Amino acid sequence: MSLHVVVGAGPVGSATALLLAERGERVRLLTRSGGGPAHDHIERIAADAADVDALIRHATGAVALYCCAGPPYDRWVTDWPPLGAALLRAAEATGAIYVATSNLYGYGPVDGPMTEDLPMRATTVKGRVRARLWEEALAAHRAGRVRAAEVRGSDYLGAGAVTPLSVLVLPKVLAGHRVSVPAALDVAHSWTYAGDVARTLVAVAASPSHLGRPWHVPTPPPRSIRAMAERIAELSGAPQARIRSMPAVALRLAGYFDRNAKEMVEMQYQLRYPFVLDSSAATDTFGIAPTPTDDALREMIAAERAGAVERS
Repeated sequence: MSLHVVVGAGPVGSATALLLAERGERVRLLTRSGGGPAHDHIERIAADAADVDALIRHATGAVALYCCAGPPYDRWVTDWPPLGAALLRAAEATGAIYVATSNLYGYGPVDGPMTEDLPMRATTVKGRVRARLWEEALAAHRAGRVRAAEVRGSDYLGAGAVTPLSVLVLPKVLAGHRVSVPAALDVAHSWTYAGDVARTLVAVAASPSHLGRPWHVPTPPPRSIRAMAERIAELSGAPQARIRSMPAVALRLAGYFDRNAKEMVEMQYQLRYPFVLDSSAATDTFGIAPTPTDDALREMIAAERAGAVERS
């Protein structure tokens, strides 16, 4: 039984901790609140992962350190750099393999499917934050200070995922309401299941020969926002989805009153143009088949309905 340290208990962190625990591994799950899933092999710890000394203390003896944290969207510029630096220092001090969860922001706008060998050419604020985190981890790996890799997925599916689909589309479709979403409705878009992110993190950490590079999470073929809304209605038995595209100017206006809307403006290219992930490298290397999109949507529908019952 080896010790694994997981930072963050969102959908990916919780899935990673449970996956390891169910395999009989010992897991320390670090969050500010000390929350997360309950399991005999999971030790839930309240800690600030940006506190280097605390992180080193909890990661000492671990074979792997997984970054599954997610600072608030409007605080990426202030919160990510110190957290990333602390994780690298802890990995260096303890010798734990470091595997970070990331996304596709660092590539910037891309014409065609995204592969891991694309340069990090983002010009947006949040894209540069993500690119910088990987550049620093890769530099430390190449210098022999740490053993690191990064796992990248597209917008998440699964219970607890927070994306325009889960926040804006899913609840309104289930309620039979009209949906307005800041996106082009019929362009191809990749959707990654959070549980598959966990499976990829664990597979990469268990393969030292495959470190020192990014890996794309095995992801099903892309579907448009409209297709996803229609499928949610079909799977749930809700009325036919009624969806329309919100003009970009409307999102900008909403940004004056809503912080999350303001933060979405610079990333609009991801929802207005094709955004397709090529994950063949990880599937071929680790033998991970992506979870069918319908299965992920059923999980989200069940979770949304359970939450609605709790709120009533």
